[in-house]
Amino acid sequence: MSDVREFEERLRTVARERYHDRHPFNIRMHQGELTPDELRRWIANRFHYQRHIPVKDALITAKLETSALRRMWLRRIQDHDGAAEGEGGIERWLRLGEAAGLDRSLLLSGRSVLPGVRLAVDGYVNFCRLRSPLEAVAASLTELSAPDIMRTRIDAFERHYRWIDGDGLAYFRTRETQGRQDSREALDLVLSWARSEDDRERAVAALAFKCDVLWSLLDAIDHADPKEGHADPEEGP
Repeated sequence: MSDVREFEERLRTVARERYHDRHPFNIRMHQGELTPDELRRWIANRFHYQRHIPVKDALITAKLETSALRRMWLRRIQDHDGAAEGEGGIERWLRLGEAAGLDRSLLLSGRSVLPGVRLAVDGYVNFCRLRSPLEAVAASLTELSAPDIMRTRIDAFERHYRWIDGDGLAYFRTRETQGRQDSREALDLVLSWARSEDDRERAVAALAFKCDVLWSLLDAIDHADPKEGHADPEEGP
């Protein structure tokens, strides 16, 4: 039992110490230091990641061996794609973009996505496609830190970016709750599946890789040419 507790603490330490809330771009966002163009660039590029979450979850679902596990993981796809048109996390992110002055057709076109963001997202999707169920699920454990950053982000937007309509923050509010449930379920699976020391090392490495994906995504946004990776709110589709 002590080995399991130590393993869990290793996972939590990686999620805590390597999570992208420490990235300079996120720090500036939460301190209210981003310009409208920088915030729009983040919204547009992060959408490329958001729309691929149900894709990677479909790949993970296909790896699960029991109906109970597949039903549990299928909920994640529905959380993002919605049970019907106009619902789900992807739709809520599009509404965030609209609240920030971005046309949803531009977000859906992907024209403003930076090459570094595409590379990071492709790397994560391919990781979930090619690696074991243990590693794919362990990579999702960045969710251990997600609820806290959602709360911080809501506070920052309400305080510093009041030009964005409050209804556009629905994604963050929903994920604060969903993230807690998702992380509990994924952590339970990883703790039960990782029996050997090799399994545990692979799980920790998978989580570290996912932290690197999120960090690299922000690097691309943070260091982009001001003329790239964002959309002029006055532009049409």
